Order: sequence, then structure tokens, then C-alpha cells
Amino acid sequence: MNIGFIEDTCLRGGTQIWVTEANRYLLEQGEKVTILAPKESWVADECQRAGANAVTYDYVEVVSKDAENMNIWAEALKECDVAVCTVHPPRDTFHCSIFAAKCIKENNLKTILIPKTGTIVPEYERGFYLPDKSIRSTVITITDFTRKYLIETYKIPAEIVELIYQGTEVNRFTHSDEAKIESYKRYVLPADASPVLGCVGMFEERKGQTVLLGTLSRLANSIFPNIHLILVGEGPDEQMLKEKVKSLDLGRHVTFFPFTSEPEYIFERIDILVLPSLFKEGLPNVLLEAMSMKVPVISSEMAGVPEIVKNGETGYMVEPGNSLQLVEMIVKLWSDQVIYNKMKENGRKLIENNFDKQLQFSKFLSYFYKITQY
Repeated sequence: MNIGFIEDTCLRGGTQIWVTEANRYLLEQGEKVTILAPKESWVADECQRAGANAVTYDYVEVVSKDAENMNIWAEALKECDVAVCTVHPPRDTFHCSIFAAKCIKENNLKTILIPKTGTIVPEYERGFYLPDKSIRSTVITITDFTRKYLIETYKIPAEIVELIYQGTEVNRFTHSDEAKIESYKRYVLPADASPVLGCVGMFEERKGQTVLLGTLSRLANSIFPNIHLILVGEGPDEQMLKEKVKSLDLGRHVTFFPFTSEPEYIFERIDILVLPSLFKEGLPNVLLEAMSMKVPVISSEMAGVPEIVKNGETGYMVEPGNSLQLVEMIVKLWSDQVIYNKMKENGRKLIENNFDKQLQFSKFLSYFYKITQY
């Protein structure tokens, strides 16, 4: 089978990391993989390096939807039995799944299009998920919240909406004394830093880092004088966030680190993972990875997060944007080490039992074979 992935983005976030990992798994199973993504994008380069057939296009020019770009996409898709298309934000009148459907239809391809999403954005159109009824397509959601929303709100037939959790690499995201030592070399912090918070993700508005900095200011000034925050990632808001740190006089409490393809060392270094997102989340990989590493989590309550973060059991949830609730939950968690240690064990157990990525990858592959047999 030839399995295609469409990633219409130049970013390298959690979704793109998952695609590269799925790519490696599928190749190891003897399947063929095609990645359709912008030229010089991280995801295309990584997948090609692993052995996939990489087909690239101009990220700016493709929005014209001209014959040249349509030919590029059609040539890539005609090799694919299925094509998994991450539902990214539209660009002007261009949307990747709608364009993919058009290429399949006008070239009479047998490719089954599979828009995939974990994120619900109310202004997104129904057509992003079910772009053309005249071609074969299904939808994969990575949270039950999203599946129900698509069925109930967009009225997409339940029989073509499949829930498959993405999972995480449990064997990789497992604590070890050696990795712990290495983490202190890679992430040098003040000797008295405690507790150490970690926030991993794109530096952009939706991730809520500004809210977290406000929270940190309250904690540092009155409750935890040695608290420290590690901000890990890249993105358009990086300079703004650094200026915010200066304006709040948090220089000795915050350290920025670049995007890493080895986040396990981050989790070895921190005490609590905080995900203060404001909107547009599905089931964030970073939560699964942290919990697998026995790092308690505090996250905004949205989309699929409640499917893994059980208040008081595997972590705490707060209202998006509520800095005071974040303060309360961080204090509550760090001040009660009995609960803290219980959450470490509960989180790991949940991931081991329900979110092992190797098992989840096999479910994706089984689903691809299932739908191509109809």
C-alpha cells in the first residue's frame, strides 16, 4: 500500500512530528509512503530522509490553484491508495483538503482522501472535513470530542468519522537516570530553581504563553521565590515574549530554549508541564509525552484534553486564559507532594494502558487497509 500525507505547512509542531514518526513506522512495516508538503519544509525533509517519496510545491504559489500546482498534487496523489490530509487553516480561498479533493476528482484518481483533525475551530467550513461527496473520503479524528462535534454540528455521517488516538512513544518517553543527568547538562538553570515549570510548543498567541508569564509573575513575587519557567519552541511571538519577560522583571525566572527533536530531556528537567493554550487544541502530544515521563500536567480545559487529564488524578485543568486559576493549581499541585507523586504514577499508567503509539500506529494502518477493501 502507498500511504500519502499532505502537510500544507512550513511549521514543525506536534502534528508534523507525528507525521514523521508515522512515516518511519509505516516504512518499517514494508509500506510505501508519499509526503506532499511545501518545498524545504521540515516535515518533507525529515520524511524523505527516512525513505519516503517527497513531493514538494511552492507554499505561496499553490494558493493560485493553477494547472501547474494541480499537476504536482495530482502526480503525487495518483500513487497513493489513501492520502491523510491534516486540516490546517485556510489561506485566502485555498484549503489543502478541498484542493486535494479537486485534484483527485478532476484527474479521476482512486485515492481515498482522509482529512485528519483533533482541533475544532468554529469558523472552519464543513467542506474542510468533507470536501467533495463525489470522491471517496473519510475523516479521522484524534479526540472523541472532535468526532462528536463533526457528527453533531457539521452533520458528517457517523460511519465515515473514525476516532483513532495518536498516542506517544512510551518506550522512548520513559524516565532514566542517565537521561536525567544529561538533561541537567542541556538545560542549565539556576541551582536553586524550584519548582521548574515547562511550557513546550509554538510561540504564538493561541498557546497562551503570555498568560503563563502573568501567572509566573504572581508566583515569583509572593509564593515561590525560586520558581523557574522553561519556554521551549519557536515561532512568531518569540521576540514579544522575551520583551514581556523583561517588562515583568522575570529575567532570572525564565529561560528560553529552541525547538528540540528530543523533548524527553525537557521532561527530565522539569517538575510540572503547563499548557496554557487559549484556543485551537486537539489532544496535544506534549501532554501525552509528559505524562509518560511521569511529569504532572496542568492544562487549559478544551477539546480532547479532558480525555486524558482527569482533575486530581492525572493532572489539573483550568479555564483558558484564567491566570488566577493557573496560580491556584500550580500552588495546589506543588504544595501537596502526596498528590504530586500520585499524579506521576496515574499519568504513566494511563499512557501505558491506552496511548502507546506503536499500538496506535497499527490501528491507523489497519484502518487504511479496511477502507481500501470496500
